[in-house]
Amino acid sequence: MIELSRTPYAYGTSHRLDEVVIERDDGTRVAMLRKDLGPAERPEFLHDPRRERLAYRILDGAGLGTPACHDSGEDWLLIEKIEGVELWQVGELETWVGVARWLARLHSRFADELPAGDGLLMYDRAFLEVWPERAASKHPTLAPVAARYGEVIDILSRQPRTFIHGEFYASNVLVGAGRVAPVDWEMAGIGPGVLDVAALLSGWGGDQRATILAGYGAVPADALAASRLHVAMQWLGWSPGWQPPPEHARDWLAEALAAARELGI
Repeated sequence: MIELSRTPYAYGTSHRLDEVVIERDDGTRVAMLRKDLGPAERPEFLHDPRRERLAYRILDGAGLGTPACHDSGEDWLLIEKIEGVELWQVGELETWVGVARWLARLHSRFADELPAGDGLLMYDRAFLEVWPERAASKHPTLAPVAARYGEVIDILSRQPRTFIHGEFYASNVLVGAGRVAPVDWEMAGIGPGVLDVAALLSGWGGDQRATILAGYGAVPADALAASRLHVAMQWLGWSPGWQPPPEHARDWLAEALAAARELGI
């Protein structure tokens, strides 16, 4: 393959993203995306450029419609350019329900045969224990929740484990032409699938949340509340002075406190 051109891509992520035009050996030209996997705005202990490369290898051939990874290096990926829009731009609830169904397929696909864990995040007790102290240090009102966070971890630790995206927010899911194509697998790992469900549902409430959730399937109420709490605590404890990007700019403190009340902690 020969790279013919490279320009910054309109829809960036926490990493640099360029659109490149490649000429293949047979003379055909195709647009792809080159993603820089260098350090980004995330806690240093989470940075590992191997993780997203590994995620795409795991997904290759799984029949889920995820973007193809055409090439990679130590700190970059060359991935398929998907023709679609980010899910957060879609108002039709049925599209969100379809994404929830896709998520159920992902979790079911790997539920009985977990990928090898080397290089993936482990959403285990040790990982979950990191976040309450970090969140409470920035938001002291969360101190009582952090003191009882072991109850949250107990609930999540009882949930079935599978291969998860880790940041299954609407901004990381492209939809178009009947295809669901999640991107940005930097936090991929092994853990309770309900964490992905909570990320997808963030921002929704009431009947709309229930409708989307029905697309995924049955989830224990306490597990969903615990996952919503963890997702909020992770945002709140991400790093000192850091603020979520606009597409994630919700009242995460209010979300954490609401989920904690549901759990009675």
